[in-house]
Amino acid sequence: MGTIQVKNVSFKYPAMVNNIFESLNLKIDAGWKLGLIGRNGRGKTTLLKILLGQLTYQGQITSDLNFYYYPQTIGNKKLPTRIVVQELSGLAEYDLWKIEVELEKLQLDIKILDQEFATLSPGERTKVLLAVMFADESGFQLLDEPTNHLDITGRQVVADYLRNKQGFIVISHDKAFLNSVIDHVISIDRQDVSIYRGNFDTWQTAIDQQNNLEQNQKKQLRNDIRRLHQTAVERKNWAQKSEAQNPDSTGKKMMKKSQTVAKRVNQKIIAKQALLKNIEVEAPLTLNYHPVLHHQTVLKVNNLSLQCDRITTPTISFEIEANQVVSLVGNNGIGKTTIFKQLLGIAQPFKQTGTIDFVKDIKISYLSQENELVGTIKQIATKRELEVELIYSNLRKLGFERVLFDQPVEKMSQGQKQKVALAVSLSEEANLYLWDEPLNYLDVITRQQIIEVIERQHPTMLLVDHDQDLIETVANQVVRLENV
Repeated sequence: MGTIQVKNVSFKYPAMVNNIFESLNLKIDAGWKLGLIGRNGRGKTTLLKILLGQLTYQGQITSDLNFYYYPQTIGNKKLPTRIVVQELSGLAEYDLWKIEVELEKLQLDIKILDQEFATLSPGERTKVLLAVMFADESGFQLLDEPTNHLDITGRQVVADYLRNKQGFIVISHDKAFLNSVIDHVISIDRQDVSIYRGNFDTWQTAIDQQNNLEQNQKKQLRNDIRRLHQTAVERKNWAQKSEAQNPDSTGKKMMKKSQTVAKRVNQKIIAKQALLKNIEVEAPLTLNYHPVLHHQTVLKVNNLSLQCDRITTPTISFEIEANQVVSLVGNNGIGKTTIFKQLLGIAQPFKQTGTIDFVKDIKISYLSQENELVGTIKQIATKRELEVELIYSNLRKLGFERVLFDQPVEKMSQGQKQKVALAVSLSEEANLYLWDEPLNYLDVITRQQIIEVIERQHPTMLLVDHDQDLIETVANQVVRLENV
């Protein structure tokens, strides 16, 4: 079994001032099932690209492994899936049985190989691409967020599949998924990168202990830093006064001595600030939530069904009461987003049966999974008549880098885009929140922040997501969409 040796690796993109990685050292056994964890923008995908040799870096990486990356790039999605699979895997027609074996393990009918790749659902595409990767047992797989858009059943199937594999690195922000498939963690923190033996919960326990220790020291450290700053100022003022009173060599010596003392004080300040290096969250998130007064029932849906051509959503009925979180749960493609859009009055080619009744003059904040925000954050705030400083504040709490504030959202990574959309929704004054897959692309720390703010403020919310931890923790009621 091989290894991956990363020695003194440093890297930054051309437009960046600071390195993403600084003298990074890692030793990875090829038999480990590794979860790669860290906040959005910390360099998780960048690290995978470095291992693949797609980025130029300083330092040395030594390995005898063949690295394979998910998701693979598809040239022509209109080709039959069979042809796409052959192009990606390099297998001849007579060797496609290897792919068929993997598809069966992923509970996917092999007839899917005869369909046009573009017609496959996101979950089906994920499984096909995973089957291609793991059909070659000689490779070490680098999986970049394979659970995005997968429903709960699909995630469980992929988790069961990966449990029987050996040797991979997976980026995922789904706690339940990671707990079930990994035995080691690579954690990209604010100032360093660490490896832990165990699953997500092992890592979380270690991080919580570290944060608690640093938080307990925080007040004293800041008092020490404040005192050192005051000492440095007093020394400087004293030296300047002495030099003015003694313009001869005596005064200059005093000034030089003061500068030496100030340098030592600054070094102590830097050392103490470094003790706080990995604390991730300074302040809790808050929703700009305003409960509907004098109304218990905020939304009533009765026998709702939507029909278009051959598509019909399941018939559902539910009510949302004030300060209640209702979760819509169902398999991919069953119509959850379609129902959201119908509730919002967004034009769709569907005929509606049943009724939708909102309380009068309700203010709704909609977080769409499609995330079509464009422009800078300031431009978005102006268009939506929001305080840009409130959005900035929420983004800082989400670990969003300040250097991105003036960058167009459409040029950001998926995780960064999702954080902007989330910060906008948090900032909007609302009586009701409609959140459609809010956790997509978000790091594990941000996910926990979202859970905590919902638990703390008890907003009125209709929620769609496939993260079991989120649903089990915050939902007062679960509405299941099932085909009859």
